[in-house]
Amino acid sequence: MRVLVEGSGGSAGWPQPGCRCASCLRQAADGSLRKRSTIIVDDDVRLGIGEPRGSVGYQVGAIAGGWDITAPDGGRLLYPAGPGAVPVPPDGAAPYDVAFLDVLGDPAQLGWLRARGLITSDTVTAVAFADHRVPSERELARRCGFWRVRLVGDGDAVSAARSASKDLKGLGGTRRVLVLGGARSGKSERAELRLAGEPDVTYVATGPAGAGDSDWVARVAAHRARRPAWWRTAETTDLAGLLATTRGALLIDGIGTWLAAVLDDCGAWDDCGARDDRGVGPAELADRIAELIGAWRQTSAQVVAVSDETGLGVVPATPAGRLFRDELGRLNQALAAESEETELVVAGRVLPLGAC
Repeated sequence: MRVLVEGSGGSAGWPQPGCRCASCLRQAADGSLRKRSTIIVDDDVRLGIGEPRGSVGYQVGAIAGGWDITAPDGGRLLYPAGPGAVPVPPDGAAPYDVAFLDVLGDPAQLGWLRARGLITSDTVTAVAFADHRVPSERELARRCGFWRVRLVGDGDAVSAARSASKDLKGLGGTRRVLVLGGARSGKSERAELRLAGEPDVTYVATGPAGAGDSDWVARVAAHRARRPAWWRTAETTDLAGLLATTRGALLIDGIGTWLAAVLDDCGAWDDCGARDDRGVGPAELADRIAELIGAWRQTSAQVVAVSDETGLGVVPATPAGRLFRDELGRLNQALAAESEETELVVAGRVLPLGAC
């Protein structure tokens, strides 16, 4: 099966004519142009928005949210019905050789299809309907990298003979990612986005359930509603244990609430004044932190952890506040030093922090 990409943009292309959003203006200024998404399969079948054309000798099946195509040579292709559409193959469907998906509309569909075995390491998975729902081509490329999806352009040819694992060689080496940010910066959303394409994810909630605190309960509920339904949830502070035993993906949210719980367990809040010049606290606290850092360094899981960046505000007025800020700052430094990638999220914008 050979696929020619005639267009790879949204329903009106990217930049969208007449649109003055920052994304479209940036795209135009860069001289990048993506025409409305359309592909041609084996010079025979044309797919885009609407009914496929030229299907002689091909099995063309309309499924919820898209199209299921089987070529005469047995090659299988999945394509969305349009922007925002999520193709839902029937139970028992065979894996696809080529899959085009609107990952900007719903990136979690990628993880769902992988979990069902419909997209495998040999599936060429590519972006369809790329448009101004992403800030820039650069950010789209970054997302395709951690989703393990090909970023095709207009005029590109896609062949099922080129496996996804070969196409994306070198992009799968990231095991640990630390996502930093302040309150309401978008750091949790960014962490969830990074793992949206994974088939096996455990969300690790280190904070309290919030009994008696209606605002906290609402925050927890909002986080749960955002996550894919098939993700597992672990409410625990045993991060070292999970890092040592998990073989799938972990999303830890977050390091700050974990540290607060550990400080409480160790009775460190009552010992704020008994600290030397280096800020070294009780031995139990130091041991727990060292255990976490050691497990982070040696984990076999794919881990994305969220942590608070507390060093940009005023100096806390209380000893307890200064203790938390200092310990979290040191812990963030240690985890960042042992991470392949570290990102700072500010007002929803992502700033990759390079290695030292």
